[in-house]
Amino acid sequence: MTPLSTTSHSRRSALKIAGAASIGAIAFAATACTDNGSAQAAVEVDQLTSQADRARADAAAASNSIALAPERVAALTTISAERTAHADALDAEIARAAGGGIGTTSTPSASSTAPAAPAGIDAVRASLAESARSAADLARTTSGYRAGLLGSISAACATQAAVLLP
Repeated sequence: MTPLSTTSHSRRSALKIAGAASIGAIAFAATACTDNGSAQAAVEVDQLTSQADRARADAAAASNSIALAPERVAALTTISAERTAHADALDAEIARAAGGGIGTTSTPSASSTAPAAPAGIDAVRASLAESARSAADLARTTSGYRAGLLGSISAACATQAAVLLP
């Protein structure tokens, strides 16, 4: 080998080592970012699941309260339908956040499958007010579509409590 080819060979080896080290560093950084993102995503999914559970519980309470307040059937039916729609929208966002893609929905949690005892109008109103506060608090910690969804749910719950169940 000539000195020129030895130098050229050394440079190629050095570049290969540097390239491999760079790829390793990038892979490590990407993995670290992904792990932190995964942990945060899991927390956000749990928070959204809690909101979906609240929505289903409110819908069930409103439906079950019709027996105690038949004169409010229209208001309670509207509340039940809207809170069910909130649960469905949250389920779609949970599926998206969890990587389920479009059209995938999560199943209701086991806690929402037990039938609720009929609650009085005051209990439904209080539950809606708490749901409004909870959704608003969570909306403040998120951004983008998710913040808008939670803000909309909060406003709807507050309106239901104040207007439909005065």
